[in-house]
Amino acid sequence: EVLDSFPHDPAAFTQGLELFEGRLFETTGLYGESTLREVELETGVVTRQIDLDADLFGEGMTIVDDDIIVLTWRSGEAFRYRLDTFELVDTYAYAGEGWGLCDDESHLWMSDGSDQLTKRNRDSFDVLSQVSVTLSGAPVDQINELECVAGMIWANVWQTPLILEVDPSTGVVQSVLDTSGLRPESVADNNNAVLNGIAFDPTTDTFMIGGKLWPTLHRVRIS
Repeated sequence: EVLDSFPHDPAAFTQGLELFEGRLFETTGLYGESTLREVELETGVVTRQIDLDADLFGEGMTIVDDDIIVLTWRSGEAFRYRLDTFELVDTYAYAGEGWGLCDDESHLWMSDGSDQLTKRNRDSFDVLSQVSVTLSGAPVDQINELECVAGMIWANVWQTPLILEVDPSTGVVQSVLDTSGLRPESVADNNNAVLNGIAFDPTTDTFMIGGKLWPTLHRVRIS
């Protein structure tokens, strides 16, 4: 159920989306264009922004306590920033690609474009375990942007309109959400303007859903 829609920067190649105490945070990608930003939800205006180095391709992110952790695609680096100042406070190295990230308040969960979800330590970023995402017994690859909600993981599937609800203890998909009707008509001919971005709002039990280069974000209730 679509409850509301909000303006969004149509030039933003959205990678990660997060709501925290009513404030909207976003990461964007592409070499030379990657950013971490805070956005005014009602207007879509970027109120704060830092640019990643031009040789970095920004990816998903999550908020951990008073910090934001931002992934990069193929650089093998994650950056930890203070939430309120965007001051860089730590850097982590990892093997493989970085796609999506979420925090279940006990651990981090990270995707790398495959069917694997990697559980990581919230402080050290060390790998703890991995699980394969499966639907009807078959692995689902291209798992992308993540959102941890009430013990489950909601995951975009890259280049599709699908969001999966995944049980991280088993990797088994519990439900499939088809968001085809949310894609704006104005980006229908752009193959890069795909679904990407899930942010849960615990105060209203709703989700913000967006996409790369979308001029709108949508608040939805999932029944």
